[in-house]
Amino acid sequence: MTEQENLWLPLVDEPITAIVSEIEAEDPGLHDLVSTPEKLLAFRTFANIRVGMVLGRLLMEEEVEAYDGSETWVQSLLRNPEHRQEIAAEIRAVAEELSESEVDESLGPDDATRDRFREFARRELGD
Repeated sequence: MTEQENLWLPLVDEPITAIVSEIEAEDPGLHDLVSTPEKLLAFRTFANIRVGMVLGRLLMEEEVEAYDGSETWVQSLLRNPEHRQEIAAEIRAVAEELSESEVDESLGPDDATRDRFREFARRELGD
């Protein structure tokens, strides 16, 4: 693997989560759309995926300078206000789609499983 290939993941993965978090903080209405823990988890997961897809498409469509250590291609793309607006719109679309969906609250552990976990935690943590 070349040095450039080793650099690829940190330049892509970390900024995506930061972008989603930043836009989430700028738009408090998003939390009203994804008000349950299950929807919030799904929102952050799908927002990261879809922002990554938008960034990938933009990378293919736009001229991006070679990495010189000062600014990543993601930062370069986000300097364009239209790109930032497109990404914010994609994140809002994820939240709106999730707000309209039904989340099966029965997914996850049942009461007996939760009780067993609590007992395990008490034993292991000494409470």
